Amino acid sequence: MKYIRNAYLIFFGLILGLWSCIEEIGIDTELKAQIDVDQVLVVEATLTNELKPQLVTLSRAVSFLNDSIISFDETEPALSLVPREEVNEKPVLYERGADVRVRDGQGTEIRFIEGEPGRYLSETAFAAESGREYQLLITTARGEVLQSQPEFYSGESALNNIYAERGRNEFDEEGIFIYIDGTDLQGQSEYFRYNYEETYKIIAPLWTAVEFKLTNYDPCALPVITYDLDVVPREQEERVCYNTRASENVILNSTENLDGNSVERFPVRFISRDDFIITHRYSILVRQFVQDVDAYSFYQQLDEFAKSESVFAQVQPGLLESNISFEDGRMTPVLGYFSVASVSESRLFFDFEDFFDGEPKPAYIVNCNLQSSPEAHVSFCSPGLTGRSCPPSVVERVDIDVISYIDQNNGGFEAVCPGPYIFVDRICGDCTILGSNVVPDFWIED
Repeated sequence: MKYIRNAYLIFFGLILGLWSCIEEIGIDTELKAQIDVDQVLVVEATLTNELKPQLVTLSRAVSFLNDSIISFDETEPALSLVPREEVNEKPVLYERGADVRVRDGQGTEIRFIEGEPGRYLSETAFAAESGREYQLLITTARGEVLQSQPEFYSGESALNNIYAERGRNEFDEEGIFIYIDGTDLQGQSEYFRYNYEETYKIIAPLWTAVEFKLTNYDPCALPVITYDLDVVPREQEERVCYNTRASENVILNSTENLDGNSVERFPVRFISRDDFIITHRYSILVRQFVQDVDAYSFYQQLDEFAKSESVFAQVQPGLLESNISFEDGRMTPVLGYFSVASVSESRLFFDFEDFFDGEPKPAYIVNCNLQSSPEAHVSFCSPGLTGRSCPPSVVERVDIDVISYIDQNNGGFEAVCPGPYIFVDRICGDCTILGSNVVPDFWIED
């Protein structure tokens, strides 16, 4: 859902600059200021026919005019700003302390409880039932009351087959296509949305069975620094890891103009043969959602706005209409769509050799160059300390955990300022930088 949320924000940026169809290139900053971006609620909610705790995620659109927020919102304690794990990812301003409920067509209400910031799980597991209406009800910690239009699903389909084939994309780039086949079970399914989770094995290319251990380090001791540096067996698995990440784009398909409602050979993913993630073993779980035409239209417009290369496009805010609104009728936009959908899923595994047997594997995610530097450094509190010509010492780097041990340097390795050890950047010898050393429950090797 990360891409979908980012797409909301891209679209809202267009709203700020294009409150009506653009006729002049200049953007009126005073007009932007009329909308408090941090007041805009972002709602991510899809109920499915799976028996499980259902999820609603609430957040606020972080201001485009000021992206310096780095901690909790001091004026709104209900807003918890949580950094994302991805490198260079801007933080998400999660909405905390909201009352979230879903009411069905028979008047039964299911309460959602906040676990992680902004993530609300249903108090009890339930599955959406075909033909039954559901309505999302939200009361924020600020006292705002929102509700969705009643929604339901009526069609179901099966994701029958998932398979991979070697091929070339429209840019003549060689790689792997992930295709799916699906069958309509009731003759009512025409609009589909897909997402996926991919998991891949990571093997640290320059892993060794031992590591540095630094204790009693005082970089400011005088006349010289004090420390104990040892090379000891590793305490945990750091050679083989696994990383899982979710799809970041809107994937839609429609059989509206086809003779039948079956989905055949639909490509949900293309992976370049040079992509690091398929170096060893790769798995993908694809989920197929059957949705109505309104939900399909919403996500289609969202995708088009997110892919727009020019903010000076002929865009009107009303084209992307949410089915969630404030109970008091205020005109503040709500970004998001509450949908009810049936879902089916399937998982695929493959190894690099299954398609590129005997061919060079993709390069590692970074260059892993051997390095060496002096073991210690001059005391940081030494009088008259000035700049130095050598790279940071081994103890400095071990202290901040950025290198992995390779071997002793017995004089055969040349460097600008060689030291007694050869090492690499930690990412080259410790896979936990890129993933988890816990084998996923679903993982199989054959």
